[in-house]
Amino acid sequence: MAIIAPSLLSADFTKMGDEVREIESAGTKVLHIDIMDGHFVPNLTFGYSMVKALRPVSGMVFDVHLMMTNPLEYIENFAKAGSDIITVHAECDSDLDRCIDLIHQCGKKAGLSVKPKTAPEALFPYLDKLDHILVMTVEPGFGGQSMMPDCLDKIAVIKAECAARGLCIPVMIDGGVNASNVRKAAEAGADMMVAGNAVFGAADRAAAFRELSERSCK
Repeated sequence: MAIIAPSLLSADFTKMGDEVREIESAGTKVLHIDIMDGHFVPNLTFGYSMVKALRPVSGMVFDVHLMMTNPLEYIENFAKAGSDIITVHAECDSDLDRCIDLIHQCGKKAGLSVKPKTAPEALFPYLDKLDHILVMTVEPGFGGQSMMPDCLDKIAVIKAECAARGLCIPVMIDGGVNASNVRKAAEAGADMMVAGNAVFGAADRAAAFRELSERSCK
């Protein structure tokens, strides 16, 4: 069974604390938090103050996804705010080795993400230092998009390279995950899946979360 990580981007921004409590009570273990700077992607979302405000509310793993041009400048603030996993993009302008090293120095797990048009091989120089890999299955920036199924092919390429090096790194996908495609994504090898509208857009969030979890059984 793959881990389903609801995306805060699809929650009701007027009652964030209640939203987080509701999905945690449904059995959620990982909360995905998208941080967008309005430059790397055409949208603005949360800052580290939001992460800090939510940290006392929840015991979930905070999986913080920095969709930022210069994430190196902000890693320490997000680490101090209560992030557990911090993921940066292979396409960002910051030095990736320095980003990964700083995340680890802050005592957090380090992830690296690739956009749909970026080859999975862009991850390979950093695999030995990573705790987490994120494959975007939509163009990052906005929720509610349809999954780009060809992006799932990257998972096998990444896992083959990890296996050749004796590494076992969880691979997460993000974008367009729903009840109709979650099984296909699991069969493609996804260990974790971000789900936004498929959870927060449902009238019964707990039922939606359980359905996705059950359907993700390989």
